[in-house]
Amino acid sequence: MDTLGALALATEAPTDHLMIRPPVGRREPLITNIMWRNLIVQAFYQVTVLLVLTFKGNDILDLKLDSTARANEVRNTVIFNAFVFCQIFNEFNSRKPDQINIFRGLRQSHLFVGIISFTLVLQVLIVEFAGKFAKTTPLNWKKWIICIVIGFISWPLAAIVKLIPVPETPLSDYFRLKKRRRRHSSENRSKSDGKAEVNEGQNHHV
Repeated sequence: MDTLGALALATEAPTDHLMIRPPVGRREPLITNIMWRNLIVQAFYQVTVLLVLTFKGNDILDLKLDSTARANEVRNTVIFNAFVFCQIFNEFNSRKPDQINIFRGLRQSHLFVGIISFTLVLQVLIVEFAGKFAKTTPLNWKKWIICIVIGFISWPLAAIVKLIPVPETPLSDYFRLKKRRRRHSSENRSKSDGKAEVNEGQNHHV
């Protein structure tokens, strides 16, 4: 899944919006503040949804009438399927991390569309036909819709989150600044302690 997603995004051709940006120094952080903002919100959403399905999935998916083993099997398959669909939908968000229109230039990204299509087909095959290998069970159309909707929510969520401004200063610089302040305060403390010891020694000598 990660390999296919990385391959899909790596095959994206550079856009005019990307080319007009100023060059980035080699010492600049790999993950920008915009990426951190998007990553934190999407991760929080996915973790929340998956935890709810883990602990309340049997009630939400109406599996109370099934046996415990069957209910757990269906619930785990839904969790797995929803997680994969979250990644698939989020790959579109990753195309344009700072733009609301994530579909711009999609028609020219034939390889991206092909990889996403292959991932979808592979996921359907895994869930519906690879039960022994992947420990999944076939899902009915209602549960497939639930999984797709869970993944789809990441699109409007990403659009809303992109309206939140982020500081231009990289987050790593804040941590470096705190580290420098701590080091500076410890140095000042050690100097003051040294001066106090010298004064105490002089007083004792007198």
